[in-house]
Amino acid sequence: MSRPDVVIVGAGMVGAACAYFAARAGLRVTVLDRASVAGGTTGAGEGNVLVSDRLPGPEMDLTLCSLRLWREIGDELGRGPIELEPKGGLVVASTPESLSALRELAARQRRAGVEAVEVAAGDLSRYEPHLAPGLAGGVHYPQDMQVQPMLAAARLLAASGATVHCGVEVRGIERDAAGGVAAVVTGAGDRIGTRTVVNAAGVWGGQVAALAGAHLPVAPRRGFILVTEPLSSASAAARGVVGPIRHKVYSADYVSTVVSDDAALQTSTVVESTRAGTVLIGSSRERVGFDRSYPLPVLRRLATQAVALFPFLAEVSVLRTYLGFRPYLPDHLPAIGPDPKVPGLYHACGHEGAGIGLAPATGALIAAQLTGGEPPVDPYPFRPERFG
Repeated sequence: MSRPDVVIVGAGMVGAACAYFAARAGLRVTVLDRASVAGGTTGAGEGNVLVSDRLPGPEMDLTLCSLRLWREIGDELGRGPIELEPKGGLVVASTPESLSALRELAARQRRAGVEAVEVAAGDLSRYEPHLAPGLAGGVHYPQDMQVQPMLAAARLLAASGATVHCGVEVRGIERDAAGGVAAVVTGAGDRIGTRTVVNAAGVWGGQVAALAGAHLPVAPRRGFILVTEPLSSASAAARGVVGPIRHKVYSADYVSTVVSDDAALQTSTVVESTRAGTVLIGSSRERVGFDRSYPLPVLRRLATQAVALFPFLAEVSVLRTYLGFRPYLPDHLPAIGPDPKVPGLYHACGHEGAGIGLAPATGALIAAQLTGGEPPVDPYPFRPERFG
């Protein structure tokens, strides 16, 4: 393998975005992944590009930057090929108490630059005609989007012109006499000389950091998604099934589960249609290591919550379910930037469930740090050294 300016470990959405922006900055990029493009957390995600579930602060700044960059990427690659849909989000509250909290959050988000439109209970049907009756109200977020994550990661990598090697596991990161990065060693024994490595390995980011003698406390947080039959299918139509669902719709308690530190199981209702006509149903969160079992009570809970929000889904069949592991960091902020102890090692991981949405801003920030360019957002809150 030729000597690149930078080796990126991980061909998921974040790694693809890092490659895309690093190459645009003039760097020669090689991407390594032990599996396939989008073969990890990216391929197990819904493709969320959301601002509605972000609290004001550093991650909100990163989110607003990413929304702008996603629109630019859509203009360059074509929105159709990556299924970038500006569908908007609708957050609904079932009780007056939860509606009050949702309105307070929306007011804070508006002050941070987010478009958030309050929706009275009687107007919810204008946004989603088939919502359950009796909801207290909601908030519409026009900026929310959805992307097909596997297509987007693949097309970002292709557009970058980076050299991509799949099925190549990184087994070591060599350091020189001064302690800086000198080379990457693969499982096949190949040695790739480079002065710069970007750790975009998602839930395995801690293991990749350890190969260089660095520390990053990334942990997996398991989640499940149910996928229904296409609502446009003949069998669904025969049962009087309606659709599609117009927005990404979720309950107001979703935000609290996103920012929770609780390791135990948490679920909240998230429902949306895809371009293929299927409906994606989530979401769950729990820290159980890399346990890949499928506990039936969790799946039933997700289905029951979805039917409570959209009663017509009771007549819809679930075709399959899949799980993924979100890369969790203790303070819920990603680590983006140079490692404090290993010169030449950069981290771009720990985005938890927001990696697809935050990937462009992450890639642009990494590229700026690699080349001395102007960072698109303040990098300080995301510095890896905050973990010691």
